[in-house]
Amino acid sequence: MSAATVARGDMPLGSHVREARRRAVRAAVALTIGMIAGFAFSDHFIDVLRAPIEALAASRDASLNYDSVTGAFELKLKITLFAGIVLSSPVWIFELFGFVSPGLTRRERRLTFGFSLAALALFAAGSVTGFLLFPHMVELLASFASAEDSTILSAAYYVDFVMKIVVATGIAFTLPVFMVLLNALGLVSARTLLRSWRLIVVAIVVFSALVTPSADVLSMFLVAVPMAALFAGALLIAHLHDARAARRASAAAFSDAVATPAGV
Repeated sequence: MSAATVARGDMPLGSHVREARRRAVRAAVALTIGMIAGFAFSDHFIDVLRAPIEALAASRDASLNYDSVTGAFELKLKITLFAGIVLSSPVWIFELFGFVSPGLTRRERRLTFGFSLAALALFAAGSVTGFLLFPHMVELLASFASAEDSTILSAAYYVDFVMKIVVATGIAFTLPVFMVLLNALGLVSARTLLRSWRLIVVAIVVFSALVTPSADVLSMFLVAVPMAALFAGALLIAHLHDARAARRASAAAFSDAVATPAGV
């Protein structure tokens, strides 16, 4: 009986609960530390988000406003929670992986770890891309208003707008990882992905247009081009995987044919 089988079937329920509790406590401690750090730097984060508004204020009446007495405090709490989740993500992801890994085979652990690492790296790259794009998007969207008009933005809505751009772009950048994972599991072939390339490219362009809601084609392409390159890379990896699998299948069939006596 393998260790994975023992971990899955022979480990008492109480031990599962105690291990889950220990890992949950460690994840909660990491989240708390991340939230403390997020609260400490929340003012600096708001200053970074306010920079595009201050640039607008040089040419028009523009400001970031709170629509309630508790608005500033609630915004700080939102930033604190968001920062805590992001900063503590390596810890709670590691704890989650450590909890489920004993029930996985060696190949499953290798696939889970590798794809999780790639997804985190691509999510970080996509989030950085979205964060670098948002000042340009704010400037462009605000430019549709007349210079005589005032641009008065709700702080809560504005921060939600920025976070949605950052998170949506990060998620979009991780999609090729799931394509490769589905291929590795044998659920989708490279040939199927290749036949769907037109549909995927259209989906990328539509997503880029939605995540950059402006008439600025450059911003859309700054999102669409990296996503298209990632899709091409995922397609290449899937093709190499399928070719290797085909070679293994041919070698196995040849070995069986050689090992089987003629006429049997």
